[in-house]
Amino acid sequence: MAKAEAAEQKADVAADDRQRERAWREAAHLWDRAADRETDGKRRAQYAQKAEAARAKADAAPAVGVDRSARVAELAEKLRDPRTLN
Repeated sequence: MAKAEAAEQKADVAADDRQRERAWREAAHLWDRAADRETDGKRRAQYAQKAEAARAKADAAPAVGVDRSARVAELAEKLRDPRTLN
């Protein structure tokens, strides 16, 4: 689950559309693996839903005019203060 969330974050800050798509597909794969291993039906369904959402984001057309540098700067600022990580 943590790896899938990390892949989603990586997709959010991807430098180009190809990296973004690959990161979303990796996140979907990791959510599928988490769902396969989960014994609780409610969580399994939740993970499967997250996998489908990640695939949809990977298939979606890239956002035009998105300023990724602002998003990267925002995340970098959070990393400077360890209290904001959780």
